[in-house]
Amino acid sequence: MPVIQIDAGPMSKEKKAELIKNLTDAASSTLNIPPQAFIVIIRENSLDNVGSGGKPLAEINK
Repeated sequence: MPVIQIDAGPMSKEKKAELIKNLTDAASSTLNIPPQAFIVIIRENSLDNVGSGGKPLAEINK
């Protein structure tokens, strides 16, 4: 079973469902594998737990 993993910021249940569907559809079409074969894992990260350029994203996005 192919696994798709994505790290992202917090999102609503609706956005997660949309993301899972869109990632699955794109991968299924590209790889010619049935959608049922895919597992999608979303890891939500707080903006305090991710940094860029030496600063937390929460600070950058103020």
